[in-house]
Amino acid sequence: MRRVVVTGMGMVTPLGTGVSNNWSALTNGQSGIAKIHKFDASDITSQIAGQVPLVSEDPENKYAFNPENVASVKDQKKVDTFILYALQATEEALEDSNWRPEDSESFERTGVLVGSGIGGLETVYNTSLLLEEKGPRRLSPFSVPAMLINLASGHISIKHGFKGPNHSVVTACSSGAHAIGDAARLIMWGDADVMIAGGAEAAVNRLGVASFAAARALSTSYNDAPEQASRPFDEGRDGFVISEGAGIIVLEEYEHAKARGAKIYGEVVGYGLSGDAYHITSPAENGDGGYRAMKAALNRAELNPEDIDYINAHGTSTPLGDGIECTAVKRLFEPALDKVSMSSTKSSIGHLLGAAGAVEAIYSLKALETNTLPPTLNLEDVSEACQGIDLVAKTAKSKTVNAVLSNSFGFGGTNASLVMKKV
Repeated sequence: MRRVVVTGMGMVTPLGTGVSNNWSALTNGQSGIAKIHKFDASDITSQIAGQVPLVSEDPENKYAFNPENVASVKDQKKVDTFILYALQATEEALEDSNWRPEDSESFERTGVLVGSGIGGLETVYNTSLLLEEKGPRRLSPFSVPAMLINLASGHISIKHGFKGPNHSVVTACSSGAHAIGDAARLIMWGDADVMIAGGAEAAVNRLGVASFAAARALSTSYNDAPEQASRPFDEGRDGFVISEGAGIIVLEEYEHAKARGAKIYGEVVGYGLSGDAYHITSPAENGDGGYRAMKAALNRAELNPEDIDYINAHGTSTPLGDGIECTAVKRLFEPALDKVSMSSTKSSIGHLLGAAGAVEAIYSLKALETNTLPPTLNLEDVSEACQGIDLVAKTAKSKTVNAVLSNSFGFGGTNASLVMKKV
């Protein structure tokens, strides 16, 4: 089986654009969560979100997202915001990797696999309103392509001329992690030498926020203190904070990367998948699904629990989910629980839904690169199920990191775990 490494990374999050900027803000304990200002949320029970900063709102913010960097004003009207985020993160990842194929074979051996949980929800919402108000003749012919989840992959492929596998993944909040794992397998099996992989999401709109609020999934107790709302593993948690953005990595066959002298952030050595077969939104109470996904990833990596130094938890800040994940981690890592550390970076940026797994894989790779563990913010009173685990409370910490595990779990009982290690 061919080895797969990461040679480039790019992201857009509520902390802004750029991996270096994100990592600095994250490890310094900054929060990207604030009152919703992009639309009127006064009649919704949850009025906070992780919103990507825009250059149009804050021209002085050099990390604010500028859609004109990836599409003309005319072309921006033809795509949904989640596609623009994916294009931005891809530009950074490709530049970071210095992967610019020049011959036809290289273009044909480079593929794209970007997932999303919901895709063009903003377009769905706006198109529906326009249909109701103005009638069918006023709809844009680009409405459907803007809605489709696989069009993030499609636009990346078209813009850069990548003619390898053109694929997408839709597994709710584990989409980004599944996209990376599936893309790695395509390289392992020889279907491609390079894959652009990750996730993108832009569901912070009235339809998205109101719908998750109706499902009672969102935090509602911290509308007046947004930065305190995402508090994974804490007794005061009351739901997740919805966020938006994208995370993209360049995956590459190891010998291919070595031959061109590419920088290598880490190797993808394990990928585990499982299904809870339990409930449409709640994980199995004993954490069996997450346990089996993590165990499968470790088995594929040929690593033992004591070999994992850091876990980037799914850790959404929901009353039920966090405790169940901790139960699964304790079950698997019990013999080595004193050696592993775990944190949830959602405490800083909220939950990016289908992009979360990809963004968190990047944060895990940065921990691997820098030997620094990002903190779990707002962790004041550790809930009983999570006690006994080093949760990196409040402040980043230094630790030798040779192998990391990143968890992503989604509605429908879908689970994904990635294991990455130093080369």
